[in-house]
Amino acid sequence: MSFTPPPYPYARLDPIRALAVASAGGALDCSVGTPIDEPPAFVAEELARAPGVRGYPSSAGSAELRASARGWLQRRFEVAVGPDELAVCVGTKEFVASVAGYLRLRSADRDTVLYPEISYPTYAMGATLAGLRAVAVPRRAGRLDLDAIAADDARRALVLWSNAPANPSGELEDFAALARWGRAHGVVVASDECYADYTWDGPPASILQTGSEGVLAVHSVSKRSNLAGARVGFYAGDPQLVAYLQLVRQHAGLMAAGPTQAVARRAYDDDQHVEIQRRRYRERLEILAAGLGRVGIDAPLPAGGFYLWASRPGTDGWELARELAERAGLVVSPGEFYGAAGADHVRIAVVQPTERLAAAARLLS
Repeated sequence: MSFTPPPYPYARLDPIRALAVASAGGALDCSVGTPIDEPPAFVAEELARAPGVRGYPSSAGSAELRASARGWLQRRFEVAVGPDELAVCVGTKEFVASVAGYLRLRSADRDTVLYPEISYPTYAMGATLAGLRAVAVPRRAGRLDLDAIAADDARRALVLWSNAPANPSGELEDFAALARWGRAHGVVVASDECYADYTWDGPPASILQTGSEGVLAVHSVSKRSNLAGARVGFYAGDPQLVAYLQLVRQHAGLMAAGPTQAVARRAYDDDQHVEIQRRRYRERLEILAAGLGRVGIDAPLPAGGFYLWASRPGTDGWELARELAERAGLVVSPGEFYGAAGADHVRIAVVQPTERLAAAARLLS
């Protein structure tokens, strides 16, 4: 066997979970960003109708879903996206994991994926699965340090991944600088914006506000609408890139299920349920950040997203994760999961009920 897949990161948390189960408050799993709040009421209604269940759904996405996604982009970012600049994917994780391999078929002379050094692990894994080089880009003052990219890496790059609001750190990004760099180097800039609705510092932003040339924005209903199980997202941007990827993905048989496309259409037409969820996440972030701060753990409120990126001087991420499990039943992710540069942090997803997070905060102190 020439390739042995590494253990899935969250499978390594079993010893932490055992400590949490034995704690006074029982286990409270904040390790994965899995929404637990109810999705909008219209979801059950739409699934009961089961539209599109008989025939094969469109790989590019139904005309109705794509129109709703374009309408949401216009409302949220004031960006006008044409019908040929957007297509649907089966949740965004599979898109993140597969797009580098598809771009390699298009640009055989390039073999490198650039990604943030502290980030969601699938950016680098997508390169590995495609037999490509994964090169981490450091951050400076919260932004990707484009000056740190070596000339040879830029010449060989297929794609530069950005993620803002960032998972796990919640940082935002200078999209104009990213787009300029990508266009100057002929590198696709793919911007994972799935937490955009949970931007706390200023209005939400998208790389599409810089124009569509050479860029892709990736969005999902998983976090926005508590619909992670529906597996529906979309990518939008450069019409030549979208057309190419849509056709390749159609050949690969990648298509979101018809009923869940109908649900996603309704979700993108409605903003009220997102405002309710925003209030929930903001309250949870504030409660848990304050509780952690009272016991000397630095957990600043993020600029976006629903994670706390927490640390304490002199304590590594695994040690801190064990302590939080023992003291308060919190199951959190050691920062090493998101790159070696994050080894002294933990990521805490505030996806559990508010009252349970408040109880964990009290147990800490």
